[in-house]
Amino acid sequence: MYDWYTVKVKYTKEYRDGTLKRVTEPYLVNAASFTDAEARIYEEVGEGIRGEFTVTSISKSNFADIFQYDDSEIWFKTKIVHTIEDADSGKEKRMANNMLVAADNAKDAYDRIEENLKTMMSAYEIQAISLTPLVEIFPLNPERYEDGDLTYETEANKVAIAAADKEANDEAKGGSVNVAYNASEEE
Repeated sequence: MYDWYTVKVKYTKEYRDGTLKRVTEPYLVNAASFTDAEARIYEEVGEGIRGEFTVTSISKSNFADIFQYDDSEIWFKTKIVHTIEDADSGKEKRMANNMLVAADNAKDAYDRIEENLKTMMSAYEIQAISLTPLVEIFPLNPERYEDGDLTYETEANKVAIAAADKEANDEAKGGSVNVAYNASEEE
């Protein structure tokens, strides 16, 4: 299962007037794990940033859905509350979900969320829309996967998979057994 991770990257940014400033920018990455998110950000951001950069933090993000539009690079987080009926008790429950939408302003974000949720079978309410500092979003790239294998192909993952395969083969052959022995000084 792949999740969304917010990855903060610190680097020296050169502005149009030629000034340099140390900045930390957040990116959203769809990845299998924290390690995979870090590997992907090094690949994705490393191509566009000149010089050194460091990953300062990685945190799991809770987005139920992401609506990407090509005409905007500004991201708004929306909180949607919808009402569902509990199958066991028959009572109504209110469920909250966060969604992300690309739009030029809050009104466009509202309109785009409305457009995407109009087919929803339950009643819903848009409780909040807020501007996010996200610079870019990196969804899964299906071209990076082979034959339905959902393992993201980075060099780090290839090495880890090879090591795991070797370890599994050694265990299957009845290979090495690790034994810890603590000899006392009396011997």
